[in-house]
Amino acid sequence: MEDEDRLRQAGLRVTAARLAIMQTVREGDHLDVDAVCQGVRGRIGQVSLHALHRSGLLRRIEPAGSPARYEARIGDNHHHLVCRRCGKVTDVDCAVGHAPCLAPVSDAGYLVDEADVIFWGVCPDCRSEDIR
Repeated sequence: MEDEDRLRQAGLRVTAARLAIMQTVREGDHLDVDAVCQGVRGRIGQVSLHALHRSGLLRRIEPAGSPARYEARIGDNHHHLVCRRCGKVTDVDCAVGHAPCLAPVSDAGYLVDEADVIFWGVCPDCRSEDIR
């Protein structure tokens, strides 16, 4: 079975990066993450979300039960709405007030500068499917 077919059968979109990962892992022998990344870069060029995240050009969010996601909206301490059914993520402005938007009951000595809030629910598209 071809890699494209395997990805589709697993319910994943076929992308150049995923194909490169599949080929690299298949040709290797229990490769660690660094070896996989090196092999992928050799196939499709320099691609590094981590570097863009570390440099502040991308923001990484990690909704529970979902792979990490990256976005270009940075520096404004916004939050996210996540659909429990389809996984769609929508930006929502700061909950209340100025950053960090929420204050913990006790800061335990930390200097809090950001709050990462995820609101969970069902998106309008999934809700409309219930009506049909």
